[in-house]
This record gives sequence, structure tokens and C-alpha cells, in this order.
Amino acid sequence: MRFISQLLSTMAALAVSAWIFDGIWFGGAAEPFADEFADKIVPLALVAVIMWLVSSVVTPIVKLLSLPFVIVTLGLFLFVVNAAMLLFVGWLADSVGIDFHVDGFWTALGGSIVITLVQRVVSGVLSDD
Repeated sequence: MRFISQLLSTMAALAVSAWIFDGIWFGGAAEPFADEFADKIVPLALVAVIMWLVSSVVTPIVKLLSLPFVIVTLGLFLFVVNAAMLLFVGWLADSVGIDFHVDGFWTALGGSIVITLVQRVVSGVLSDD
């Protein structure tokens, strides 16, 4: 159940960040909402799984390697790490044929902040506690 709630919160966070930022988008038809939703729900779920895998495997390694920068910047470098991970997820999704794009570092930085905030809110709502 925990994986499903994490997947749903990540999907919601990705959808909100794609809605807010023009530089983050899923490909597909730009038709009425119902058709657009049906075209993008599968890529959204697949990108959420990729993001979960990257967060579980790659991000801890990158955070450990960048620990001196995190300490010197009093944790602000973690924003850079999260933006880089979002760019990496975009690259991975594109390389496996999923139509998900992130344009540039600053868009990734804003998107990673939005994704983190939305994930926290949705996870808080979906939690069993």
C-alpha cells in the first residue's frame, strides 16, 4: 500500500509541476481534457516509477558524493541535486521512449521544489497514520 501511495503522490506532483511550468511537459495530443488525460496517464505513471527508482538508487549516492558541497552551502546544494535528478529522470524517460521533457536547469529547479511540496502534501493526506 505504501508503494501505491508514493506512486500516486509522485504522479500528482509531476502533473502539478507540468501544469505550472511550461518547460516540463508530457507529449501527446492537446485535445479536450478527457482525451488529454487518457493520453498522458500511462506516461505519467511510468515517469513516476522512473522517478521512484532514481530516488531510491541514484539520489542517495549523489547526495553522499556531494556532501561537502551540502555542508558548505548549509543544505542549499540539495536543491541543485534535486534539479539534476529531475533532469536525469527526463533524460531516462526520453531514452526509453516515454514522451516526458524537462527544459533546462532553472525549470528543473522550480519543478523539483513543486514536486517536493506536492508530494509531501499528498503523502500526508494519503498516509494511514
